[in-house]
Amino acid sequence: VQLQASGGGLVQAGGSLRLSCAASGGTFSRPAMGWFRQAPGKEREFVATISWSGNTFYADSVKGRFIISRDNPGNTVYLQMNSLKPEDTAVYYCAARKVRGIATMTSSYDYWGQGTQVTVSS
Repeated sequence: VQLQASGGGLVQAGGSLRLSCAASGGTFSRPAMGWFRQAPGKEREFVATISWSGNTFYADSVKGRFIISRDNPGNTVYLQMNSLKPEDTAVYYCAARKVRGIATMTSSYDYWGQGTQVTVSS
């Protein structure tokens, strides 16, 4: 299974970016998917997750600003990031579980993408 993330870049504070993550190469059974991020010198942290049926959950730090969605036929997940702040600067990773339930811990995810850099300037 491969996850390919894209859409990162450099944006000014207050701006928006949309990340995409496409899953391929394996057999999925309605997996939950999620986004995590890792800033320099910090641990990887949870951002958002979505179930096959569309249930979502967000980290408090992004709630109200980020929106996670998915295209089930294509096993693609998106992260719309609005009102970006400098503290959102990080490498963003998409991840997928083998099971359906959403989760917030990195250890709960079975597959990971390569990461895409998001830099927010002040």
